[in-house]
This record gives sequence, C-alpha cells and structure tokens, in this order.
Amino acid sequence: MKPTGLPLPLSVALIVLLATSLQAQPTAHYCPGSEGLLGASVPPPGWYVRDYNVFYTADTLNNSSGQSIGPANFKAITYAQVPRIIWMSNWKFLGGDVGVSALLPLVYQNLTAGLYRHSTFGVGDFFLDSPVAWHTKQFDFVVAPGFWAPTGDSSAPPTTDAGLGYWGGMLTFGATWHMDTAKTWALSILNRYEVNGEQRDTHITPGNAWTLEWGLSKSLWKNIEVGPAGYFQMQTTADSGPAATSHRDRVAAVGPEIAGVVPKVEVNVSLRYLYECVADNRAQGQTITLTLTKRF
Repeated sequence: MKPTGLPLPLSVALIVLLATSLQAQPTAHYCPGSEGLLGASVPPPGWYVRDYNVFYTADTLNNSSGQSIGPANFKAITYAQVPRIIWMSNWKFLGGDVGVSALLPLVYQNLTAGLYRHSTFGVGDFFLDSPVAWHTKQFDFVVAPGFWAPTGDSSAPPTTDAGLGYWGGMLTFGATWHMDTAKTWALSILNRYEVNGEQRDTHITPGNAWTLEWGLSKSLWKNIEVGPAGYFQMQTTADSGPAATSHRDRVAAVGPEIAGVVPKVEVNVSLRYLYECVADNRAQGQTITLTLTKRF
C-alpha cells in the first residue's frame, strides 16, 4: 500500500528539493535539451520564427548522491510552448553577423508529491539576447549575451508557477565543426552560463549555472540530419541568502534526434528525445522537444 503522507524528515528534504522538480532547470532559467544537432549554427541574415515544444516528465526525486528519496507517488510534468523571434541583420561586429532574438514561454506544470498536488498554466519569464555569428569553411561560431526578466508569476517552493522570480544574465558561446569537406558530419557544442539575481519570494540568490548541449549529426539525405544529442547542466556556485542550503544540482541526458526540412512549406523540423542518466539534488526524468523554424 502506497503512503499518502510523508515522514517528517523526508518532508523537510522535499520542501528543499521540490523547486528542482518542476522544470528541467532548478537553478537556471534555460531549459537544457532545447537545442541539439547543429545547435551552435546560427542561420544567415533574415527574419525567423522558431517554436519550441518541450515536454518533460519525471517520477523520481534524487538526493545529492543520485539516490531516490521518494515519495512513492512523486510525479512532475512540464509542457512549455516557447515562441521565439530571431532577426539576423547584415550588420557586422568583428566580422560576425549581428542579430537579436526574444522569447516568452507559455508553461503548464503539474506536480504530485505526497500530499502536495498542484498544477498551473501561465506565462513564464521573458528572454532577450543579441547573437553574433561567424561562418568559415568548416566552422560556425556564436557568442550571445542576454538576460532573463521575471515576468511570470512566482512563489516560494513548493510551487508550480511558471516564473522563477528573479533576474538573470546569460552568456551563450559555442561552435559547430563540419568535420568533412562535404559537410555531411558535424559536431556542435553550445555553452550557456547564467548569473542569477535574488529570488523575490524567498530572498535567496540561486547559485550560478552552466549548461552544455551537444550533438553529433550525419546527413543521410539532402534535407535529413540524424544523430545523438545530449546535455549537461550543473550549479557552479552555492545559493546565498536567508535559509539558503549548500545543495547543488546537476543533471546529464543523452538520446537520439532527427532533423530536416519540409520543402513545400520551407519549415525546419527537429524531434529529440533525451533520457536523464544522471541527476543529483533534483528530479530525474526525460525530455521530448519538437522544434519548428520558419524563415520569412
């Protein structure tokens, strides 16, 4: 028979860790797994609309040793529909194309843990950045400074609110190596480093976070790319402020991806499944991401 409540010591641990279960990023705004194959390759000048559809589910909550701490009925579900507008201009900075992009997530979250059961749907936190991209014969490079604004509703954990409740700066940098002259093989590495401000509901400043996404792709046909992809995300500094804990979270995932172009409508489509094989001080689950990109 499954317990309906939590033993007292376990409930204290869960209050600390429940915030980490609600999205794939406990101390980071950025959701790992959003990019994969050719993730560090920025498109040429033009206007683009990109639509991320991210589905994350987890039924395990882990401690600092990566061991499940229960409860037996733990279940976390997140669906984020994230429209993003990208403009890459003809302006140059140090020889690279300069652009601007912005996104605003729409997020549904559902959490069950012991006696706690709650779900919400709402607007998440706004993001704006300015990528600079370089393209050479065999390499693509990108650097993009940006910031997150706490536009979504937030509250102290445990919560299913879509907003995280703090400002954050994020620096993106990465490269894609086209490994052969025909560019049928490519290795992409994309890094993001976040520096967080004070959370308005708890007055705790979350530690900084580093996210790495990668993909190894092979062109099978003219418009089809396949290969493995993955992510690694970790908290690099400790939280600070009243009632801050020393817990630092980390997670790693790997899985397959297929990407291609639908010629008649000229839409780029990618579908990616990533299984979290490592998770400490957070939920452990799986991520499915469907991304559609259209140039105008």
